[in-house]
Amino acid sequence: MANTNVVPQGLFGPGILWVTRTDLTLQTPVNVGYVNEFSTDLSFDVKELYGQNQYALLAARGTAKSTGKIKAATLSGQALNSMLIGGTWTSGTQYDATTSPSTAIPTTPNTITPTIPNSGTFSGDLGVVNAATGVPFIYVSGTPAAGQYNQSAGVYTFASADHVSGISVLISFSYSYTAAAGQSQTIANAAIGTTPTFQLDYKTILYGASYYIRFYQAICTKWSMAHKLSDFAMPEYDFSFFANASQNIGIISLGTIG
Repeated sequence: MANTNVVPQGLFGPGILWVTRTDLTLQTPVNVGYVNEFSTDLSFDVKELYGQNQYALLAARGTAKSTGKIKAATLSGQALNSMLIGGTWTSGTQYDATTSPSTAIPTTPNTITPTIPNSGTFSGDLGVVNAATGVPFIYVSGTPAAGQYNQSAGVYTFASADHVSGISVLISFSYSYTAAAGQSQTIANAAIGTTPTFQLDYKTILYGASYYIRFYQAICTKWSMAHKLSDFAMPEYDFSFFANASQNIGIISLGTIG
């Protein structure tokens, strides 16, 4: 497309963004995808030399702070891993949580074993409530009394008194299962200083004039997800960028002259 910009360099929209890990070799670039916002910020410490008058005689620029922010409309597991976690995804395994249908506490042995969706494996207990009143049952390690329960390997045990009272319960739990499209990983407590680094490439184009920028080395300094009522959750990545081994920060390219 021919450059039809009528201003030196018009910019519009969030553009396209890729990240590539640089702390490991042979890493596949990841298109962050559906970027909603992208911003960079360069600020400098300034030292000023004063004499007897109000205004400085000299000013010199000191150290620079180079940061940016990415907001994406969707959550990319590969982008999250490349920028923040630096771990390994296990493909085909997914974790979830659910609440079983209302179930009456049976007679002796007063146990309920919830059916795990997707033929999955029980992972952890997330609590029990009285289906009629919403009052939570109390977890105990021994034999439960009325209003209490015990759980072992996904089998929930209740008091015979609650069976006699005709109580039904709602059981919540987490589980894992095989999912061809799913992936999961354990987030490790890594040693101080362990930091995935990545190269960031960004492009936007307007009327045929492109704007391209690359930062050779960057680290993610913050990841946030705001889950709101009646709104979409969009992952936000704050990052800092710095010089590579050649003491270069990056490349900036404009599609116009002026």
